[in-house]
Amino acid sequence: MKILLTGAAGFIGFHTAKTLCERGDEVIGLDNFSPYYDPALKEARAAELEHLPNFTMVRGDILDRSTVQKHMAGVDRVCHLAALAGVRYGFEHPQEYVDTNIKGTFHIFDEARLQGIPGVVYASSSSVYGNNKELPSSEEHRTDRQESIYGMTKKDNELMAYTYHSTYGLHLTGLRFFTVYGPWGRPDMALFIFADALLHGKSLPIFGHGKMQRDFTYVDDIVAGIIASIDKNYPYELFNLGCGRQEELMEYVRMVEVACGKEAEKEFLPMQPGDVVATSADISKAQNMLGFQPKTMIQEGVPRFVEWYRGYYEI
Repeated sequence: MKILLTGAAGFIGFHTAKTLCERGDEVIGLDNFSPYYDPALKEARAAELEHLPNFTMVRGDILDRSTVQKHMAGVDRVCHLAALAGVRYGFEHPQEYVDTNIKGTFHIFDEARLQGIPGVVYASSSSVYGNNKELPSSEEHRTDRQESIYGMTKKDNELMAYTYHSTYGLHLTGLRFFTVYGPWGRPDMALFIFADALLHGKSLPIFGHGKMQRDFTYVDDIVAGIIASIDKNYPYELFNLGCGRQEELMEYVRMVEVACGKEAEKEFLPMQPGDVVATSADISKAQNMLGFQPKTMIQEGVPRFVEWYRGYYEI
């Protein structure tokens, strides 16, 4: 297939584009190389992709409707992963989140409608569940109490998707990602912060006094779920994509220590605004409808990240 993939220089976008190209699809990657985090890391991801003969990188913004229109023309699917990610940055820059995540997504959906694109897969987030006390979180649970601007914009994307499907018949599948980690990961994510601190002899900032639990999901498993969603192309669905296994934050830290070969000095801190105590995904729907079967536990995934980090930064 010919696929337009937004956010191709991002963490999940990079891995998805690479896997799609490796299986023989033609991928047009669209990314604005936002300075939200280290642009050099995005450039390095893009350079890896640009070696692939069936990949084309377009440097452009989903907020520019004409760019979206031009590069969506003639594609078989759209995989929309571009977004301003992260929770805390949104508290200081809400306008950027509303513009990119809501207006940008509107451009994608509306242009797909006008061009008659057969199917769109888009990234949502476990953040739509807010501080859900009923765990594991199921697609049937309420999602009207977000704890962050970021979560609110992702919920808005889901509402927009439902309306575009019900009004125009556009095929849309939304994917709620749970704490994705792995090689080429984002510098604002816990694993990157922990490994960076440990390998540079700094103390690890442990928020929530180490009491939090997360459904840590390895990026290759997420990519498998994305590609299954592209291929299945259901008329309208929402899926949780997580590991389906809740881990204590301190066990995650222990895995980082083992992979780095040293024990960390830890600084225990209160919860940060927008954080939730626990996340856990009910993945039964994705298992049944997408054949989604996560394969990588933190015991394997964390060392793979640390190995990549050492190589990339020559440590």
